[in-house]
Amino acid sequence: MKNFLPVFLLLFASGNARLSAQQAGLSFSVSISEGLEKEAVDGRLLLFISKNNETEPRFQVKDGVGTGQVFGVNVEAMKPGSPAKIDGMVFGYPLFTLNILPAGEYYVQALLNRYDTYHLSNGNTVKLPASWEAGQRFNKEPGNLYSKPVRLNLDPITGGHFELSLTEKVPPIEKPKDSKYIKHVKIKSEKLSAFWGRDMYLGAHVLLPRGFDEHPEAHYPLMVFHGHFPSDFGGWRTDPPDKDLKPDFSERFNIVGYNQIKQEEEYNFYQTWVSDTFPRFIVIEIQHANPYYDDSYAVNSANLGPYGDAITYELIPFIEKKFRGIGEGWSRFLYGGSTGGWEALAAQVFYPDEYNGCFAACPDPIDFRAYTSTNIYKDKNAYYEEGPFRKTYRPGHRNFLGHIQANLIDQNHKELALADKSRSGDQWDIWQAVYSPVGMDGYPAPIWDKYSGEINPDVALYWRDNYDLQYILRRDWNEIGPKLVGKIHIYCGDMDNYYLNNAVYLMEEFLEGTMYPYYGGEVDYGDRAEHCWNGDHKNPNHISRLRYNTFYLPKIMKRIEESAPEGADLTSWRY
Repeated sequence: MKNFLPVFLLLFASGNARLSAQQAGLSFSVSISEGLEKEAVDGRLLLFISKNNETEPRFQVKDGVGTGQVFGVNVEAMKPGSPAKIDGMVFGYPLFTLNILPAGEYYVQALLNRYDTYHLSNGNTVKLPASWEAGQRFNKEPGNLYSKPVRLNLDPITGGHFELSLTEKVPPIEKPKDSKYIKHVKIKSEKLSAFWGRDMYLGAHVLLPRGFDEHPEAHYPLMVFHGHFPSDFGGWRTDPPDKDLKPDFSERFNIVGYNQIKQEEEYNFYQTWVSDTFPRFIVIEIQHANPYYDDSYAVNSANLGPYGDAITYELIPFIEKKFRGIGEGWSRFLYGGSTGGWEALAAQVFYPDEYNGCFAACPDPIDFRAYTSTNIYKDKNAYYEEGPFRKTYRPGHRNFLGHIQANLIDQNHKELALADKSRSGDQWDIWQAVYSPVGMDGYPAPIWDKYSGEINPDVALYWRDNYDLQYILRRDWNEIGPKLVGKIHIYCGDMDNYYLNNAVYLMEEFLEGTMYPYYGGEVDYGDRAEHCWNGDHKNPNHISRLRYNTFYLPKIMKRIEESAPEGADLTSWRY
């Protein structure tokens, strides 16, 4: 491996790898089928290899030990008749080269994740994924090209050259349809369009209360349910559960019939929503997928643009005007889990007057001293701790017993195989894209070397000053603290799979030490609870995660009663 790396890294640094005609071992030529594309295509060419055909190889790459294999290389101006090549010098995950693939029978598939060229207002020109209609899932993005899986015998010792043809194109996604209670909106954002140098849009799925049409005089509080890309409003079903639905198995929760449980919960929520006694309000799920990820993290960013301002000052006022929201800060609330938990807390911190409370469950790291299992300010390397005679690799994912399923290096090398320059559409890359300054090449400045894990302390300080929520609260408490009293509520399992509870401990330490004013909120933990515990001590995770839109309501109603200003509309929406 030591002899391989210097040559490999030199090739990889260019973002493109070329084959030598004398290269031994395995190699693949991938071409675009005639007639599939009229113009040359830029993008990331991915080669997938799997041991089974339970699903297509393009769907089998993941963090855990059951992952399939992937190799990736950048291509420019790829067109029919001009094949691209992948061989032993192209970086892969989890095996870093084709040269060490064990001999055997495999299922092989290629995919081209298309890139488009963006001319940004900061003067940089970047190439990023062209489509994000599927929430930046490269294996499902409309317009991406792929080959049909083939079964091959592969042996690096005997070698072999194989040809694959991209004959298929992912079709467009059908847009969700409006119904009596659920509406879909989409607006052009002037702020984002100016940043990206092209028309950019924000959308939302809107859940309207019972009696919306029958009570034109009513104006409603607004609940912002933050989270990952929603294809439609989730957790909602107006028909009774399907009695003929075949039970599936949830690997995550180790439960048979979780699809049946979900249908029951979705229907129960509908029945609760339209009941006589349930409070009337509006719930929105925001669509803010972008060229880097399935959502923007709902904050302003040097690399993604002013998504925080666009959501708060363009999208939300539009929705409130269209659907008769009250439209005042005291009447808006935020909640969500994981990414949505971070977004809920961040929006509350950065826009303290615009929202009246956040309920942040299992938030992504809110103190970068515990950036999952790494301290980006003190550690020199993100992937391991090193002593004089050995290295201990940092964990990235565990179960409730503490058993490790993946290390940080595994998660990051997976992304590195999928794309360079923060373009994988995955978790570590979007954190880097949101939090980092713009790098010299126009892409996000790396917080650490993606291959080696060596941390850049200058980038770490930029992260601290702009996105470390605990640090920002501590630094600015005298100014924003009075505006946040009673508004911050954070929940996390103490065995969170991604070690997110460690940052919550640090945040709690600061919040409980606040004075003048005391923060007056809540931080709570679930014993042995995994990701993403949301404060429910009565039900297991697989149930409570389906009840966000009702679970925090008692706390929200109490907050409204205690904080609504004199003359506030507390009656028109109570019918």
